[in-house]
Amino acid sequence: MKKKTYLFALMAMALALGSCSDNENCIGGEASKYITVSTNIGSMTRVATDEKGGQTFEEGDEISVYAWTGDATVAPETRERVVNNAINKLTNGSWVSTPQMLWKNNRDKHYFIGVYPISASAISDLSAGEYTFDETKQVESDLLVAVNKDGLSYNVDEQQTVPLTFTHVMAKLVVNLTYKNQWGTEGPTVGSVMVGNAVRNATINYLTKVVSPSTADEDKANIELPAITANKQYASILIPQDGIQKITVKIGGTNYSYDNVTPFKFESGKITTVNLEVGRDGILLNDVKITNWETSTPINGEALD
Repeated sequence: MKKKTYLFALMAMALALGSCSDNENCIGGEASKYITVSTNIGSMTRVATDEKGGQTFEEGDEISVYAWTGDATVAPETRERVVNNAINKLTNGSWVSTPQMLWKNNRDKHYFIGVYPISASAISDLSAGEYTFDETKQVESDLLVAVNKDGLSYNVDEQQTVPLTFTHVMAKLVVNLTYKNQWGTEGPTVGSVMVGNAVRNATINYLTKVVSPSTADEDKANIELPAITANKQYASILIPQDGIQKITVKIGGTNYSYDNVTPFKFESGKITTVNLEVGRDGILLNDVKITNWETSTPINGEALD
């Protein structure tokens, strides 16, 4: 009888161990604990600014979170991820995940990627995700990515959150317009501000935040910059690229173009600000500033229509 009892005990232990090995969400024999995130925003974000000038996400904003174990430098395929496109919504000051994110175990380090704004479906290849720019959807095109490659492991004795610091991976162009006295005190009414030969498609390595613009001619087009302040300031997110060299301002059916002679270099995470003075006979370039969405290097020149 004692022998049978002993055998039953061994079988029960084996079943328990087997269930834990089959379900990698076991942590020290307990059910997996929840993963929660905290966010920080670099100096370049488009989201809200608080009363102290800091950058913050707004209530109701959503981010996508991905997590994996193993090699910190290789984001795995969908089936090997611990977390795959869990949507975290900022609710009452805390990020609430759907579905709930769970640690795989308490042994392995977990690595994380955060993406804002969210995508309709999971990014299948985090090393070469497809991206299409749409100037009519500036918020959706302004891509923020956070990567945590330091790695965290579940700690039963500590309430820890996963820190995610977001930065821009796209570039931004701002065009400021001023006018010579020829236009009168009110200045002209601008029909549009365009950039030519702009790339619309790219692939993104979300782990390294490297953007690779398409080189295909069919992926290039003229892009109209949305007005921030009519007749004064126009701005748009752009894919990082170095093939744009012309800016065209349309006034009353006439195109006034500035040709930079050599292409502008639009860099990931940076704003290029172009200040143009428009006269009836042409455009004077006051300066060009490239900043970290902050620091400038002016370039002077002029252009005629």
